[in-house]
Amino acid sequence: MSNDNSTDVTATSVATSGASSVSELPLSPGDWELDRLHSAANFTIRHLGITKVRGRFTGLEAALYVGETAADVRVSAEIALASVDTGNPDRDAHTRSADLLDVEKRPTMTFRSTRVSGAGEDWTMEGDLAIGDVTRPVSFAVDLGGVAVSPLDQREHAGFEATGEIRRSDFGLDFGTGLLSDVVKIHLDMQFIGPQGQDG
Repeated sequence: MSNDNSTDVTATSVATSGASSVSELPLSPGDWELDRLHSAANFTIRHLGITKVRGRFTGLEAALYVGETAADVRVSAEIALASVDTGNPDRDAHTRSADLLDVEKRPTMTFRSTRVSGAGEDWTMEGDLAIGDVTRPVSFAVDLGGVAVSPLDQREHAGFEATGEIRRSDFGLDFGTGLLSDVVKIHLDMQFIGPQGQDG
């Protein structure tokens, strides 16, 4: 998720300068489901401005719809904020508390794409990111890793890598100024499984 001054986050939005066809994506039209075993939502944030704390959210749900044109592509995602995992139970408990994420008040983070653009392997996804009752526009740089038919399920699989960043202060998450960076960098590795009956 990439966040500039306007809180750009990196997600998937395909905008086209002309009538972009699905064949440019090389994805079969229809509803694609998330392969949870081969997907991850990771993040990094700087501590004291000198080191990076790395973490992930294990409670990830996402869906991809591919229409007749790139303008019809839609991506949605929901993350359970209580599923944060930085490898330190005490730090994770504090992150869930009212000081930081306040998961009792903000149980989920959701994303809905509004525009997808690009060609070949390089795409941009724009959309709306909501944390609690605050929604901000975000933008992701998306790399299409490729499309392959899995020998296990004989279905088409597509891999994506998305990167971007958000500012905590844009969502009212400003605890720890001077201790934690305002900028949170997002790195998503996503694999989706194509519609039933599609083998590419």
